[in-house]
Amino acid sequence: MLITTSPKRFNQWAALTQLLHEAFRYMEGRIDPPSSLESMGIEAFKKKAQDEVLIVAHDDDGKLVGCAFAALRDDCVYLSKVAVALTSRRQGITRSMFKAADEIARQHGKPFLELQTRVELIENHVTFGALGFVRVAETAHPGYSRATSITMRRRVGA
Repeated sequence: MLITTSPKRFNQWAALTQLLHEAFRYMEGRIDPPSSLESMGIEAFKKKAQDEVLIVAHDDDGKLVGCAFAALRDDCVYLSKVAVALTSRRQGITRSMFKAADEIARQHGKPFLELQTRVELIENHVTFGALGFVRVAETAHPGYSRATSITMRRRVGA
């Protein structure tokens, strides 16, 4: 497996878009409001990669099997759109991408990695918890009076 950050010649935008949509499909009908991913396509991901650090994982055959976006914030690196191909799960890909995010955080003097997961996605809470993340806040999307997302953090290198 090969993990790269901000690959200069990355041209697998269609594959990245497909990977994300397939990986997030299980959320359909489970989360409210729906994921912002539903309205995102190739151009949105190209733009996101200009503003943030794109982390990608390729298997030994060069197939795109994972991705995440890392945004620099005041005191952390914020991870979003973390996805691993359904056929490549439980192989340490997310852990490896988070190690790459740790390195980005170190380079920029940020002590934490942070991410958000939806309240309804209990399995994500467990997965991220096993990777060292702890719940630090709950937030509500605009127009909602109940918590819709959980913010989780971990110290860089944890």
